[in-house]
Amino acid sequence: METLSEANGTFALNLLKKLCETHSQNIFFSPVSISSALSMVFMGAKGNTAAQMSQVLSLDKVGGGGADAHQGFQWLLSEVHKPSTQYLLRTANRLFGERTYDFLSSFKDSCRTFYQADMEELDFANAAEKSREHINSWVAEKTEGKITESLSSDSVDSCTKLILVNAIYFKGKWDKPFSKASTRKSTFKINQKEEKPIQMMFQESMVKLTYVQEISTQILMLPYVGRELNMIIMLPDENIDLKMVENELTYERFLEWTRDDKMDTREVDVFLPRFKLEESYDLENSLPTLGMVDAFDEARADFSGMSPKRDLFVSKVAHKAFVEVNEEGTEAAATTAVMFQLYCGSIAPRFCADHPFLFFIQHTKTNCILFCGRFSSP
Repeated sequence: METLSEANGTFALNLLKKLCETHSQNIFFSPVSISSALSMVFMGAKGNTAAQMSQVLSLDKVGGGGADAHQGFQWLLSEVHKPSTQYLLRTANRLFGERTYDFLSSFKDSCRTFYQADMEELDFANAAEKSREHINSWVAEKTEGKITESLSSDSVDSCTKLILVNAIYFKGKWDKPFSKASTRKSTFKINQKEEKPIQMMFQESMVKLTYVQEISTQILMLPYVGRELNMIIMLPDENIDLKMVENELTYERFLEWTRDDKMDTREVDVFLPRFKLEESYDLENSLPTLGMVDAFDEARADFSGMSPKRDLFVSKVAHKAFVEVNEEGTEAAATTAVMFQLYCGSIAPRFCADHPFLFFIQHTKTNCILFCGRFSSP
């Protein structure tokens, strides 16, 4: 299943870079939630629509075409949702279709088999607002009440034919919690001219750390309890613009920079801000710029694997994600020659995230990036 992790990781970082280009502030999303939900749509796509989706989701990297990808997602979702985990993860993935459409039972069965997801048919034509409220309450229930307004008031109308909604909720405790007594008021340097007050957490801890000279960036790995998940933080030197790191970031480099044998386990003074983000994205604006065009075009969309009618298209892809990082842990509702420098000497290195950084929450066993984001302003 390494190829699926590679596909998911590639999609994650492509989308992160795209959102970084179009959003100047904080970013947070769950790439695995988005890609697994879009893969349900891909299951009903044919022709050029399917080819574009395969390319954008990097499913062309997965052998055997679509079938292997769907089986891979089935395995991946079962791995990250194992009942024995020491973290809490809730995902909400569902397709909502206009009830007057004739959706194929084979498509609905496949959604249920591979993605533990049902397709629900709603009366968008006559009860758009009621349908919107129903979708929002369903998502709120699935995300422990953290995401209540998945679809905004202007997002559903009588012309709506198909809506894909995905939301995710995560709660994990640090392997070594930060002491609340050590949290202090500090400042976060948004840029060279602007600062904002923050609550800065602190701990001295044995963690994995490396320094990538190519991008003048420290990379820290903070494990969650059970060590099934890590938060990976990429913090450039203070005089380095985070945009440079974003531009250089690819999935291959991400793997290379975070390889176990490249990380140095040692005592580190870790300063990390306490923060909370809730971000929303209408991905029908971002996905076409990555190459997924036809799915949103009424004239060109081919979802004949989903319905025998030929006028079905995706009108909206709404994604909302929530994250809270505090002393106890995190609550969230997505060949290159590189120089590495290991830390030496007896003084504990200092990792002080008091200026913009990228962060990722990664599932250790599968290498899957569950969430990623950019923290650039409190």
